[in-house]
Amino acid sequence: MKNIKLIVSPVTSLIVLLGLFAAANACTGIMLKAKDNTVVYGRTMEWGAFDLNSHVAIVPRGYSFTGQTPDGFIGRQWTTKYGFVAIDILGKDIFGDAMNEKGLAIGAFYQPGFASYMKYDKAKAADTISAVDLGAYVLGNFATVDEVAGGIKKIRVVGLVLKEIGIEVPLHWMVVDKTGKSIVIEYLNGELQIFDNPLGVITNSPEYHWHMTNLRNHVNLSAVAMPAMKLEDIDFHPLGAGSGMIGLPGDYTPPSRFVRAVAWTQTARPTETSGETIYEVLRILDGFNLPLGSAEGSGQANKLLEGMRSSTIWTSAWDLNEGILYYHTQHNRRVRKLRMTELDFSKNPDKIVRLPLDKEKKQDYEDITPDE
Repeated sequence: MKNIKLIVSPVTSLIVLLGLFAAANACTGIMLKAKDNTVVYGRTMEWGAFDLNSHVAIVPRGYSFTGQTPDGFIGRQWTTKYGFVAIDILGKDIFGDAMNEKGLAIGAFYQPGFASYMKYDKAKAADTISAVDLGAYVLGNFATVDEVAGGIKKIRVVGLVLKEIGIEVPLHWMVVDKTGKSIVIEYLNGELQIFDNPLGVITNSPEYHWHMTNLRNHVNLSAVAMPAMKLEDIDFHPLGAGSGMIGLPGDYTPPSRFVRAVAWTQTARPTETSGETIYEVLRILDGFNLPLGSAEGSGQANKLLEGMRSSTIWTSAWDLNEGILYYHTQHNRRVRKLRMTELDFSKNPDKIVRLPLDKEKKQDYEDITPDE
């Protein structure tokens, strides 16, 4: 019986763990452009299994990276040409969202069941990086979307099992530059696929091209209210505002969120400046927040959720032209910002500086009670 317990317990734990991560893939990314040509990219980070303990990471120019491989052999090595700011995962050099000093941004999004990386070939380790290294590679080496599309064809990207979660992380990526050009990078059936992303939207599984095809099921949606209709001698009027969006899917699945993200970004109010566009991006993304309990799946993970308030851990918005990160978190919805133009990316090239997202994990409130 002891031997049976030793076998069953790890298997059961793995099944629970896989269930958690399959259910926690609810991130949404969008892009808006202001009339003054400012480009803003933003996203939500959902992870309803445990707190990712993210930090703001400042990566200098001249910092050296080494690509990881499944067998621990030394992968591709590179030194950053450009400094960048990122929001990391678990305090490690895994960057969920980031922008470099040239105004190039990249976000990593979960794609379980569909991401399938290149087969690892030890003989080609010098040209190999892992999927979790891709963000750092892109931002450290390239300044535009076109450079990214050409440059990543020269490297091999393989899967890597992270010990923290016990599985190979399935990812795809949205890349945006300050001209407003965007692509989606995916690895499907072991091959690199690059898709133009003219609508500036991404969610999770399945493949990007499937989401674009699925949009055809919703071409009837409009921001304009439906007109009144007369049947026999009875006048029928819409019950209220928003009737043009009847049929808009409202659940949290990736296909439904993709449709909503396209609908809301395409009908967003026109914005003149970067500040108004940041506001609009954050307003739209607030509609994708997931309450705790809606993403983590199995109730057996309750202890891992202690201290969490939401399955949406943080929300970011990047002004690609002005070089500013804005964000708020599950603990404090006050928007904070970091100005990249005031950072010295040439200082301390051997050190990544990490800042806590929250100085205190609590909401602050402005007290407007009159003194008299």
